[in-house]
Amino acid sequence: MPQPSPAAELGGPGLEWIDRFRQHLGVERRLSPHTVSNYTRDLIALREWCARRGIDDWRTLDNQHIRTFAAQSHAAGLGPRSVQRRLSAVRTFFEYLLRERELTGNAAYDIRAPKGSRRLPHALDADQMARLLDFKPSDALETRDLAMMELLYSSGLRLSEMTGLNLGDIDLDDRTVRVTGKGNRQRIVPVGSHAITALRAWLSERGGLAKPDEMAIFVGRNGKRVGTRNVQLRIAAHARRQGLPLGVHPHLFRHSFATHLLESSRDLRGVQELLGHANIGTTQIYTHLDFQHLARTYESAHPRARRRG
Repeated sequence: MPQPSPAAELGGPGLEWIDRFRQHLGVERRLSPHTVSNYTRDLIALREWCARRGIDDWRTLDNQHIRTFAAQSHAAGLGPRSVQRRLSAVRTFFEYLLRERELTGNAAYDIRAPKGSRRLPHALDADQMARLLDFKPSDALETRDLAMMELLYSSGLRLSEMTGLNLGDIDLDDRTVRVTGKGNRQRIVPVGSHAITALRAWLSERGGLAKPDEMAIFVGRNGKRVGTRNVQLRIAAHARRQGLPLGVHPHLFRHSFATHLLESSRDLRGVQELLGHANIGTTQIYTHLDFQHLARTYESAHPRARRRG
């Protein structure tokens, strides 16, 4: 847990509830360590804000307090997306305190962050993705890397979802994988033939690396579950070797998966289910990517679209 700053030591609502909430996020809701760390940091910021104003009880906070906290966070240089995340942390924390009967209402319920421009996720096109995946593994770890990348692209998994997979989660004969996503929600996702081939090759090598009691599908040199940072570094190294642009990262496979599916199927609801998005609004950002692709195609191909010189 991040250490509170000196400002937090001057007073403010009790840290024990933040610590309990952190445990709730990690153990009960099984959120990623990165998300838990961000939420904890945002709540520490709220506690410090309270301390500077002599507020020493979470029950004292009202709607106007939270509005002022959000506005001042933005004025201090926090971007709209970061303010949104900060408010989400506060809302979720207050919901937890409601459940624990520490509060009687959620003071952050109807507060919205300032709107900002929504950044469209970058995606590799089909040719770039094919180039990235077109290599012959020279050892067990490269065989694993190819299987991980094929699975990320085939099934649109988040990095944490993939590294969290256990041997019992994949059915090679049925060509499906059971994924545990955000909020501990599970979904069954199909696995493509290239990924199945790469997975079979990796599983035949895995026994030479994995510890006897390790259940993770993907393991590292130490025989234990592979870490997310290791995956990020390995994928970036493969991209450099294949001559792809800088900035190739695991989540790019998920963006490319969603974009390519929408380009061919137009099935937004289907893509939402495959990605495990609770809200279709999250999936709709890929329709903007798809429109950009169609607009470029139109401009280059339609005889009436091109501007006259």
